[in-house]
Amino acid sequence: MDKISVLGVILGLVAIVLGQWLEGGHISSLLQFTAFLIVMGGTIGAVMLQTQMRHFIAGIKMLRWIFFPPTMDFKKLLATLVNWATQARRGGLLALEAFFNSEKDPFVRRGLQMVVDGAEPETIRRAMELDIDAYEDQARAAAKIWEAAGGYSPTFGILGAVLGLIHVMENLSDPSKLGAGIAVAFVATIYGVGAANMFFLPVANKLKHYILLEVRRREMVAEGLVTIANGENPRLLENKLSGFLHH
Repeated sequence: MDKISVLGVILGLVAIVLGQWLEGGHISSLLQFTAFLIVMGGTIGAVMLQTQMRHFIAGIKMLRWIFFPPTMDFKKLLATLVNWATQARRGGLLALEAFFNSEKDPFVRRGLQMVVDGAEPETIRRAMELDIDAYEDQARAAAKIWEAAGGYSPTFGILGAVLGLIHVMENLSDPSKLGAGIAVAFVATIYGVGAANMFFLPVANKLKHYILLEVRRREMVAEGLVTIANGENPRLLENKLSGFLHH
């Protein structure tokens, strides 16, 4: 579990609630279902309107990365590629077929299969680069739903505020109904701005970071397999790929 993400969410919520309490306000005044419905319902609807279904579903599934990030051990990957290069140097490219059967990553399996089949290094590079580009486009489109939500939610917060004020204006003759309308107006704005800046936009930025790391990992795999296909020395491969560790 990503502890800093959990701590960030808790700290943000505690800061808002504690600030409300220190100002002498009631915590219950922040809980307005009508305001929540306007902001969240409107935001989700707008995001769904601009997004393809497959990207929307993929973006929702990616949310788990915020608290359970994908494992990307670049040092272990480097050691694996060096081992493959050593085995290929000793027993030829067909020696890598044993590693193909135990590999679970589809991207690595495709590249390894091309190496075992004796494909030209440049052919392997082009195929894997196309695969990387396709992955990056799809992943960024999925992560963009959170960025879009961060853009829409403040607007729906303002919309909720306007609706609340309309309700107030319609009931000026009945003071007992003024409080509810004003509460919805201000709380809707809090929900819209707060959700955007404390959740939607941070989630989008963190997902982009993980996508970048995954792209770097795939580039490392592609460069390693091309180097192996070229029959280069394992030490040269290690020196070439060590730069990826700095990412």
